[in-house]
Amino acid sequence: MSAPTLTRQVFDIRDLNLWYGDHHALKNINFPINKKEVTAIIGPSGCGKSTFIKTLNLMINMVPSVKMTGEINFNGQNILGEKMDLVELRKHVGMVFQKGNPFPQSIYDNVAYGPRVHGIKKKKHLDELVIKSLMDVALWEEVKDRLTAPALGLSGGQQQRLCIARALATKPDVLLMDEPTSALDPISTLKIEELILELKEKYTIVIVTHNMQQASRVSNKTAFFLMGELIELDSTSTIFSNPNDSRTEGYITGRFG
Repeated sequence: MSAPTLTRQVFDIRDLNLWYGDHHALKNINFPINKKEVTAIIGPSGCGKSTFIKTLNLMINMVPSVKMTGEINFNGQNILGEKMDLVELRKHVGMVFQKGNPFPQSIYDNVAYGPRVHGIKKKKHLDELVIKSLMDVALWEEVKDRLTAPALGLSGGQQQRLCIARALATKPDVLLMDEPTSALDPISTLKIEELILELKEKYTIVIVTHNMQQASRVSNKTAFFLMGELIELDSTSTIFSNPNDSRTEGYITGRFG
């Protein structure tokens, strides 16, 4: 008789509702997210995709009028509880935004920023983390001779990979990506997509994308959001070939959105 299967869920979101003031932006979201998978979130503009992903490390708390109910369970702990340490949460749940946003510092200091915040001071340890993180995003060979140069001197695609390296340097469990290629050229976009496929061997990744071809290329599961509701969540192959809901099919085939 085989041993019982341990849970693969890193996030278990239950009955999540979110309001911006009086606007009900997320409605009764139930959403499991599995370890070491890529989950893509698709849907038209204003449907709640970016709002949802920002709840997963509580970046959404920076908006003063936000109110949430329900549960966002991360590794078994409801992060909506009063005792959540946001610094610790964001160490484990990293975020990469739509446009590369390096700090106005050197390439090295950008990657070392997170580990320093979390108390790592020894140069040898920082050096190891910086090198590994840059290697993980296939940027090391491009920048190894100019680590002290300003990060803002990198190309757009390099800046985005640097920001991913910065997120990885704190050794997160989860990497959140909010339209990480929307400001990039096709070649840089391809590099980021190849990177996502490599990183999912080690990390859980949640990516918001307007590009449905991208979702089909990189993700294991796809979620379709519409007007603040999670309409459908299934394997990516099912969502794109045989969706259960006619609204999902309508969006994917271009009838709206």
